[in-house]
Amino acid sequence: MKKIIITAALAAFCAGGVSFAQTPAGAPEGGISAEMLAKISKGYEGDADDRAIRNALAGTPIGTLAMNADNAAMIDTHFSDRVKTKGITDQQSSGRCWLFTGLNVLRAKMIDKYDLPGMEFSQNYLFFYDQLEKANLFLQGVIDTRELPFDDRKVDWLFSNPLSDGGQFTGVSNLITKYGLVPSEAMPETYQANNTSQMATLLKLKLREDGLALRAAYEEGFREIGRRPKKEVERRMEALDAKLQDMKVQQLSEIYRMLALCLGEPVSEFEWTRCDKDNKVLSRKTYTPKSFYEEFIGEDLENNYVMIMNDPCREYGKVYEIDYDRHVYDGHNWLYINLPVERIKEMAIASIKDNTAMYFSCDVGKFYDRKKGVLDLDNFDYESLMGVTFGMDKKERVQTHASGSSHAMTLIAVDVCPETGKPVKWMVENSWGPASGYKGCLIMTDEWFDEYMFRLVVEKKYVPSDVLEMLNQTPVQLPAWDPMFAPEE
Repeated sequence: MKKIIITAALAAFCAGGVSFAQTPAGAPEGGISAEMLAKISKGYEGDADDRAIRNALAGTPIGTLAMNADNAAMIDTHFSDRVKTKGITDQQSSGRCWLFTGLNVLRAKMIDKYDLPGMEFSQNYLFFYDQLEKANLFLQGVIDTRELPFDDRKVDWLFSNPLSDGGQFTGVSNLITKYGLVPSEAMPETYQANNTSQMATLLKLKLREDGLALRAAYEEGFREIGRRPKKEVERRMEALDAKLQDMKVQQLSEIYRMLALCLGEPVSEFEWTRCDKDNKVLSRKTYTPKSFYEEFIGEDLENNYVMIMNDPCREYGKVYEIDYDRHVYDGHNWLYINLPVERIKEMAIASIKDNTAMYFSCDVGKFYDRKKGVLDLDNFDYESLMGVTFGMDKKERVQTHASGSSHAMTLIAVDVCPETGKPVKWMVENSWGPASGYKGCLIMTDEWFDEYMFRLVVEKKYVPSDVLEMLNQTPVQLPAWDPMFAPEE
């Protein structure tokens, strides 16, 4: 009771024009004055409804209280079309969703083609080379920008992002094309592969130090060259460039050691036995990572897939390329076609109906009911709980950094209404273990798909000819720091 009386008295005190914090003389207008605070504070009335909600929020998560009781029933789990898959993977405490997703797309193909009881590719094998290649991408980026001032936007971005365990499909295709594949038994996961944060911290610390050393070596060498006769300058510059490359190789050898200690050294040859679903041995051979990939997958990952995006902030029907957004320096930048969501759905349905899974990414944390494993706009009623509206559309959320792609999963199912021919719901295979979500999968309503789906990677055979023709455009170049293109984790 005392607390209520004191609060009421203070409100009256403010309303009377007496401030308990004076605005400094000469301060710019726009701050919160005592008079403004008196008006603002009326937003909380402190009536019985407000007190009841405040009491509940004092000891209960917002999501629990905002749970929509009218939507508590489990969604129908029937799907009209579903890709044949076996097993659920688990990325654990790592940001490797992009890698797990890409490999899950390929393993579904391999399991179906060879009638396997199940199998899993080694994520650790490709992760090793992913981290090594990203280290080289950073160091070479430092060399490429050596003449720019340290506060240049590109230089600052490089040192802000020397390496991460996140990524996207371009990394999958580049890495597999270059290094091949191995089954999980040939190079299993390690603790550091499953728990990447501490390893990443040390790698980034070392790379930043190495980047500074490269810039310092260039600056010192350049000053020395400037004092030489002109006829010597070209030869000396070539020697300086060679020195920087030698330094980079030595730096990468230290990164390689750190990775080998944490993840194990990549396997170069292994024996693998292929069995059918009845566990009958069909073959036993010795493979290299490249020969294993060529025998069991063999498709051109670099040219057989198209990344489609729904970015309402940019013009549809255009091709975009993101600078420095690749995993391998000598690989390809992230390239995508921007399309309305309805056209993306058409391709997704065609692929699923043909038993082909797809790389899919979205803003997974929005309206996610973890207990049911369902993504539904009706899962939570935040407006009723807070007494305010949340009215931004997809474009506005992206523009204001309120939404963006955060997680990659494997799109495997759609439920198409027989009467309308339109999708009702979708399902993705996740990489958070079999106990997560709905049997290791997530189900999303079509309305949620519209609002929070961002990227899909589709085989070219499911892409209409008019969309494929868009690839002939000169891509619109976007900077690496564009907020829409943070790595998926």
